[in-house]
Amino acid sequence: MITLIIALYLALLTFRLGLYALNNRHLKVHGHEIPAGFETVVDPETLAKSSTYTLAKGQLSLVRELFDSAITLLFIFGGLLAWYDGWLGGYALGFISAGLVFFLLLSLVQALLGVPFDLYSHFRLENRFGFNKMTFRLWCTDQIKSLLLSTLFMGLLATAALWLIQAAPHTWWLWVWALLVAFGLLMMVISPYVIEPLFFKFEPLQVDGLEEEIRAMMAKTGLSVSKVLQVDASKRSGHSNAYFTGLGKQKRVVLFDTLLEQLSKEEVLAVLAHELGHMKKKHIVKRMSLMAVVALFYCWLVHTLIGWPGLPQLVGLSEASFYARVVLLFFLFSILSFPLTPLFSLLSRRDEYQADRFACDLHGNPEGLATALVQMSKENLANLHPHPFYARFYYSHPPVVERVERLRDHGKATR
Repeated sequence: MITLIIALYLALLTFRLGLYALNNRHLKVHGHEIPAGFETVVDPETLAKSSTYTLAKGQLSLVRELFDSAITLLFIFGGLLAWYDGWLGGYALGFISAGLVFFLLLSLVQALLGVPFDLYSHFRLENRFGFNKMTFRLWCTDQIKSLLLSTLFMGLLATAALWLIQAAPHTWWLWVWALLVAFGLLMMVISPYVIEPLFFKFEPLQVDGLEEEIRAMMAKTGLSVSKVLQVDASKRSGHSNAYFTGLGKQKRVVLFDTLLEQLSKEEVLAVLAHELGHMKKKHIVKRMSLMAVVALFYCWLVHTLIGWPGLPQLVGLSEASFYARVVLLFFLFSILSFPLTPLFSLLSRRDEYQADRFACDLHGNPEGLATALVQMSKENLANLHPHPFYARFYYSHPPVVERVERLRDHGKATR
């Protein structure tokens, strides 16, 4: 069984690496071709830079994928999990205390192993293409804040979950699921007020008349927003974005200052109309509901399998603590759930197309969203030539060339 699990894990790794290679080879063949409709914005020099950037990111992702996979196999099958489990068990801690230390230490080690890749990504790769705006001091400050916040929230969540497991040994899977759902909703509520201001400076929109037009556009949909803000994203990156945050009447519109510099007012409104489409079509609620159902299934499955005597033997262990068994189950789940990746990507792309159509109907200017996407793809050096199979498998958004083509076809059809 050990050989079978390792073989299956390596087969999936080979498949993922094959997708990377397929995508990169496709880009090398077609990366010099300027797509129809992009000629006035994307020149050959920009296209070449975009291709080089995509390939560089792909190479970094490839190295990280191999590194993470090697560490995972070493930890599960190389004796590290057994050693770690036995070492911690020697301290005779209580159920909650031992579990808290077990998961927090693993989380800390995982974060530390990712530091070299984050450093290279920000200060070599992103610097090379002009995107990184962070100083090393700011990067360190962000890392410390992130580590402290993740430790705090993970500690609180783990403590509550372990207490529920101890208090309700037969029904804990349902209570832990409810805890996870409630925690996710709580984070959505407090994040705009507690977490995001620790990293970014938010201020009222500085573009004259834009806030009034945003509110008027939202009023057409029957939605309202508490604040329209811009954020100093340019202190960290040259990439651009816009999003809605918060729940209920406390929703906010947040625009990156980089986006405001790159797009015209009409294009910004078109982008926000797309985001409004997600809200009006209840895509966020539907995705959260789907994830809640998936989480419920996983909680039940963990509860069902956690006590199975043969579980440790699947990876060559004679025994394992409750916490080590949780790690083993999620390792196995990661293998079994991998085929669902293209399904979730498909559902996400469907939502994006629906939001695009909504934006066209609301804003009445499909060309505005099309030109915004073209401009953003240029500024962000987006890959204009992903391999179709790679895109179907991994892309949560439709390839930008396909989106622009559909938007312009929609504009012609409604004239």
